[in-house]
Amino acid sequence: MHALIARLQRKGLRRTLLTLWRRHVFFHWELLWMERDLATPVGPHSLKDHPPVRLETITEANADAFARHFGDRVGTMRELAREGHVGHMYLDDTGDAVAFIWASTRDYHDRHYYGCTFPVAPGDFFEFGGEMIPAYFGTRLSVDAQVGLWQAMQARGCSRVVDVVETHNVPALKLHLRMGYQEQGRVMHVYGLFGRWKLFRQSRYSGSRLVPLCKTRAQPVKVEMA
Repeated sequence: MHALIARLQRKGLRRTLLTLWRRHVFFHWELLWMERDLATPVGPHSLKDHPPVRLETITEANADAFARHFGDRVGTMRELAREGHVGHMYLDDTGDAVAFIWASTRDYHDRHYYGCTFPVAPGDFFEFGGEMIPAYFGTRLSVDAQVGLWQAMQARGCSRVVDVVETHNVPALKLHLRMGYQEQGRVMHVYGLFGRWKLFRQSRYSGSRLVPLCKTRAQPVKVEMA
């Protein structure tokens, strides 16, 4: 009861009821399919630097590096490595993982979160699971981690990266725009019922779902001296 009262005071009645509805009754996620070739360089950015990190490929043997910051993911990391997916983790100077990202060259069944299968075409790889601790938010690691994975997968013969991004995750959508992704015009819909069942379907759309996120640039004004 005390936790519920605290939530009401913090978020308000409407937001609390909406959260409870989505968690226990019904939710609908829209996942936009995105794609990008691996040859076009990433455009310039103004992200800040971060403390030094070391890249390592994730294996069953080194997954303990996730224990400090991602303690609930250690088993999942071992499982993904055992299944043959390609994972990169970035370690700080104490040897703890502060960021990670995964790739799959075959159809990827996400039983850990969404519950659906994401098909992967020949020559493509599916990028998933990218995450970092808050201390690295807004740093160039968000770009470097992706580029490092792209280079590794290009060396394996891939020519394109595909992934999905939730329409309500505005920071992730903006990151995709910054990284040069293009919309495929496909949506994976995930429906949750009563906290137990999930249903899935795909739909298509034309045009862009990301246009509202693009900042309107001010047009330069020509000033003439009298």
